[in-house]
Amino acid sequence: MGKSTTLTRSKGTAKRASSRARRHLRVRKKISGTPARPRLVVFRSSKHIVAQIVDDTRHHTLVAASTLDRDIRDGEGTKSEKSRKVGELLAQRAKAADISAVVFDRGGYRYHGRVAELADGARSGGLEF
Repeated sequence: MGKSTTLTRSKGTAKRASSRARRHLRVRKKISGTPARPRLVVFRSSKHIVAQIVDDTRHHTLVAASTLDRDIRDGEGTKSEKSRKVGELLAQRAKAADISAVVFDRGGYRYHGRVAELADGARSGGLEF
């Protein structure tokens, strides 16, 4: 038998990802972004966090921010502090795009730690949810 050339995930990683996807679908059944109140969706990896404001009626991303942005990536601080900065940057960009109110979609993650910091940063930046 030859060796497999594809990389496989461990069972724990696959189960964790599928569980999060299931939770996200459960949240998405109740939450939808409209032009008047778009959806703020969060994706969190082990190193980075990404937030987007999406209009689900047009399937269009209106504003986005992440820890991969040049101003945040080069800065110092913990991942939680950077998450707060991402929320503030997202709120700043949303105000420039004339968005003041959003619906928060935690993406299947617990509202805790970096996800909560991002939400607090967006609120302190002027977004309403």
